[in-house]
Amino acid sequence: MVSQTELEGRAEFEGKTVVVTGAGGGLGTAIVALMAQRGARVVGCDQSSEALKSPYFAARHVFDLLDKASIATAIAAILDRDGVPDILINNAGWTRAETLPALNPDRIEQELDLNLTGVMNFADPLVKAMASRGSGSVVFISSVNAITHFGNPAYAAAKAGINAYAKAIAVELGRSGLRANVVCPGSIRTAAWDHRLAKDPEILGKLQRLYPLGRIVNAAEVAEAVAFLASDRASGVTGVVMPVDAGLTAGCLPFIDDILGA
Repeated sequence: MVSQTELEGRAEFEGKTVVVTGAGGGLGTAIVALMAQRGARVVGCDQSSEALKSPYFAARHVFDLLDKASIATAIAAILDRDGVPDILINNAGWTRAETLPALNPDRIEQELDLNLTGVMNFADPLVKAMASRGSGSVVFISSVNAITHFGNPAYAAAKAGINAYAKAIAVELGRSGLRANVVCPGSIRTAAWDHRLAKDPEILGKLQRLYPLGRIVNAAEVAEAVAFLASDRASGVTGVVMPVDAGLTAGCLPFIDDILGA
């Protein structure tokens, strides 16, 4: 028998339009499924139509965060066909320059353009439309890399910029009814790890010893945090940067294990 709490949870986003970028990726798929299962009308955005096959989408928009014209076209289409969103979840992101030696001007530009400039170019008109209406919730997917350095320097710099941008929205547009928050995931086993696993099949085992919970988080756990911040349950929460990282940013477990010998 379904409890009243479960029924309320299923209807949490009933009547809400939720725009999700990077909707076809590993984390995006989990976010989309959870929001749809809880009643949302989900508008999926990604860089290819092949990525947007999920039956959970009420509408689909294809654009490239590296292409300003593509972004402008998508924004116009979203506002025209789907209206001003109630919730905006900025999830799209990518990195391959994993250490400082891997950086060059082209890689720096690409990673900053994709993970910061493109995100802001897409979010800004929608955020302002939400503020003009007088309500809205924005959630950005950042990274633990924006809090403590774990490599990926250009990506980390971009994600730190996203954290600052979210706080700007929270502070400047809070009186217009907007909330903006950030989720910083730790490592998640998605396709983004495939290139590392190809180099070292044992890498996930090595990774787990860094995490106080003894494991990495999964996409469903991150999606739950996103849903909470997007929802009315978090009505008094704005400008927050929330790690969902199995304790990674709380401290250095290998130091305890290897140096202190606890």
